[in-house]
Amino acid sequence: MMLPLCVPFASRCLVPRRCLSAAASQLYDVVISGGGMVGTAMACALGSDPHLSHKRILLLEAGQKKASEPLPEQYSNRVSSITPGSATLLASFGAWDHICAMRLKPFKRMQVWDACSDALITFDKEGMEDMGYIIENDVITAALTCQLDALSDRVKVLYRSRAVGYTWPAPYSSAEGSPFVKIHLADGQSLHTRLLIGADGQNSTVRTAAGINNIQWSYNHVAVVATLQLSESTENNVAWQRFLPTGPIALLPLSDTWSSLVWSTSPDHASELLRMDDESFVDAVNSAFWNSEHHSEFISSAGSLLHSAVSLLSPSGSSTRQLPPSVSCLGDKSRAAFPLGLGHTTEYIRRRVALIGDAAHKVHPLAGQGVNMGFGDVASLVHHLSRAAFDGQDLGSTKHLFEYETERQRQNLPLMATIDVLKRLYNTKQPPVVLLRTLGLQVTNALPPLKEKIMEFASK
Repeated sequence: MMLPLCVPFASRCLVPRRCLSAAASQLYDVVISGGGMVGTAMACALGSDPHLSHKRILLLEAGQKKASEPLPEQYSNRVSSITPGSATLLASFGAWDHICAMRLKPFKRMQVWDACSDALITFDKEGMEDMGYIIENDVITAALTCQLDALSDRVKVLYRSRAVGYTWPAPYSSAEGSPFVKIHLADGQSLHTRLLIGADGQNSTVRTAAGINNIQWSYNHVAVVATLQLSESTENNVAWQRFLPTGPIALLPLSDTWSSLVWSTSPDHASELLRMDDESFVDAVNSAFWNSEHHSEFISSAGSLLHSAVSLLSPSGSSTRQLPPSVSCLGDKSRAAFPLGLGHTTEYIRRRVALIGDAAHKVHPLAGQGVNMGFGDVASLVHHLSRAAFDGQDLGSTKHLFEYETERQRQNLPLMATIDVLKRLYNTKQPPVVLLRTLGLQVTNALPPLKEKIMEFASK
């Protein structure tokens, strides 16, 4: 529909006439497309920033608003490992208080070991400080929604609203067309924004419509998730991960008696795990953590020699091996599976467009960094937008958007490359590769300063 032309207010107006055809009531400073954990966190962070208090912010969410209900007794099978850096972000705009009022489980130690050798590495902090937190995705979402309600005077939310098309801003040199992004909604409405933030997941329509290339490939692996009850009540403050030849298996603490399983494996094996009866599935999980069927005499002997050599170089650097807990039963209807892959966009920004979270990058869950990378995007982009607002700049300007892109790519790309290399390095039983990774684990485990650097990098 053709919008009415604006009335010129000065002979030297630098803004094209048709830019003012976007009615003030339909022009937003920032529109966030996608109300998942990362998109809602972005809305909360923008709404809480004092330099952005006068800006019009809108969150578009395709789903309906979930009613505030008491948490179910059974834990959800979809959880996230939240780093201290992400916890700091959530605390900065009030969502962390809501999470603490619901439920979370801190973990103070990580133990990672190889199924093909005795090599292991442990991570912990002095004084047994929290290394991170295992939190159900539903809890994070509920906490963010609560905080969003508290910011209702600064952030508008349109639930059950979906963008079906976009009209991109006219070139700077053009005297015709709007300089803003026009968003066409499924209900026939349209609105304009100075900045569109795509937080709409790995199949992002914002990314596709903006013509941003996404490099991706499938690992031909599937993550099987489940909620498991432990055989005995323990302090349960250790995150366990074992690298099997078929893929990593992780057991993450939820409470003193419950843990969350993430088992990356082949599609055929995943289908088999999903078809098993509960008792057989529990037996398979216990076997995956405890058995030594992939050990060989040659690897064990060579690994012992390597361990002795490393111990001579660093006698005080070795860590105590802990035995993982055993599992007694499976949570009701908690088994599920989803495909795994890697994806990264060639760009995070275009003029008046920025991508965050899975819309910009997707990683293997073996390092538990997926949502943390998204929260890192939020912290970075909000910082640059806040500074732009303080300086009186246009929020959609590519100047500060480019600074956001540069900052996040420098952080995300090395992390993604490391995760991809680890996935491929451990997906084999070839003796030379097993010996190489055995040496790598033992050397890293024997050098506390190196482990501290790894923990510092991963905790952001």
